[in-house]
Formats: sequence, C-alpha cells, structure tokens
Amino acid sequence: MARQLTHIAPDGRARMVDVSGKAITHRRAVAGARVVMKPATLRLARSNRLAKGNVFETARLAGIQAAKWTHHLIPLCHPLAIGRVEVTITPLDARTVRVVSEVEADDRTGVEMEALTAASVAALTLYDMCKAVDKGIVITDLCLLEKSGGKSGRWVRPD
Repeated sequence: MARQLTHIAPDGRARMVDVSGKAITHRRAVAGARVVMKPATLRLARSNRLAKGNVFETARLAGIQAAKWTHHLIPLCHPLAIGRVEVTITPLDARTVRVVSEVEADDRTGVEMEALTAASVAALTLYDMCKAVDKGIVITDLCLLEKSGGKSGRWVRPD
C-alpha cells in the first residue's frame, strides 16, 4: 500500500495537515550540509580575516534564527515551540566545512524542516560571508541525518 502525501487534499489542493489530535511527544532532528570552497578562502575564514567578520559565528547564529522562523519560510509548516537549536560548523579538510544542526521540541509534529532550514541557512550564510573572495563556493549534501519522536519513531540515515 502506497503512503499518501499528507499535504495534498483529496481534490489535489495543498493543505496544512491537521495535527490537533496527535499526542505531544519529544521530537528531535539532525540535519547536515557541506560547504566546499578554495583552501585560501577557508584559511581566511578560520583565521577570522574576512571583511564581514567572524564567518563561523555569524553562520551559526543565522542557522539558529532560521530554525525559529521556518514556519514563515516554508508554506504549510506548523509553528513549533522549539526548545533547543544547536548549529555546529566544523572544517573537515582544507576545502570543506560541515554544518550540522540539531533541533528539539515537545510538540505534535516533527522538527525535520527546522533542522534542514537551519543547516541550509547556515551554509548559505557561509557563502554570503565568503563570496567576496570566492564566488565558486558549492553547497552540497543537504540532508536529514536522523530524527526521533512521534508515531514513526527513530530514523537514522544509512551510511
């Protein structure tokens, strides 16, 4: 049996899913992205020598703010009482930075979109902060890494 898309009404119109009858449970989601740039650009960012300021801290704060505003950005997302957002930005090698966001809430629907939005906006902010010296930056591998809570339970992205 194929699952139905919950945001599509029987007549084909987009709709907001009714979650009013669902139980409040602890929800958690982790999302990630990679940002690839020239080694010289990453050296400038790591040494805090770019004109716009502290690249990693600005991107981290942008990701946190984005998670809180997801319902304003994504049509049909429910506003959630987010309890925690954490965004980490870690250089992996001379060219690559990994962005990971983790969002938690006690609510009736999951926080996957908030985690994905946080990771993507943090990555976009890295691009914005570095674009003056490197317009060829690539944002890649934006994805949900894991989620827990709700009826569907725990899910972890296979390696």
